[in-house]
Amino acid sequence: MKVIGYIRVSTQGQARDGYSLAYQEDEIKAYCQAQEYTLLRLFKDEGISGAKVDEEALEVDRLGFQEMLKYLSHREVDYVVTLNTSRLWRSDIVKVLVHREMKKYGVDIRSIEQPQYSIHKKDPSDFLINGLMELLDQYQRLEISLKLGRGRNKKAQQGGYAGGNVALGYKVKKGQKRLVVDVGQALTVQRVFDLKEQYPSWSLTQLAEQLNDDGHRTKQGKLFTKVQIKRILDRKAFYSGLYHYGDITANGKHQAIL
Repeated sequence: MKVIGYIRVSTQGQARDGYSLAYQEDEIKAYCQAQEYTLLRLFKDEGISGAKVDEEALEVDRLGFQEMLKYLSHREVDYVVTLNTSRLWRSDIVKVLVHREMKKYGVDIRSIEQPQYSIHKKDPSDFLINGLMELLDQYQRLEISLKLGRGRNKKAQQGGYAGGNVALGYKVKKGQKRLVVDVGQALTVQRVFDLKEQYPSWSLTQLAEQLNDDGHRTKQGKLFTKVQIKRILDRKAFYSGLYHYGDITANGKHQAIL
């Protein structure tokens, strides 16, 4: 059997479960060895929610996941192996989207912690067990979000950094918890908006290709994709100096790039 692995961790998830990327990778490799599967490649998403969706394109808004789909489009693979299904989805809508993509490429899911799971499974008892596990996992995620929400709202009201991934063009000084401009990355952000203004009819893919041709790269030193370009364009207010978290909006609380 030819398989690929998928691992993901969000900041909250890693703190709660101890499911670090390294731990997930080790578990997948051990599982594939025990099952005599050929592990072709491992895809990962770090520090991103499993419930994130691009509502406009109606697709899973994760770079590692999108790279995995691109790989599946031109390679024959039997299974996507993951530690548990919550690594692939954290909401019902994302679950539907993941199932849609897996069926499109004729690939099933192998969950190490849910050995009976299959996107094609029809057995009522398995459906009930898997459904209850997913509901419990979702309940735990909502409970943690509620606990962390108060502290983050307070931080945002004070104009501080409320946590999560730092947007391209910014960095957080150690011990200060405040966003400051990263000059090198800021030039990349400005170039994205300049290209959008200069070529308003260009698609997100065309913008990404031009940005890559200009020599710009992501924080990880990789080529830009349409997902990342959309993420930058959607944050125009943020790059103009407007910080928004939950119901809190703080104007002029961090340096503007635009």
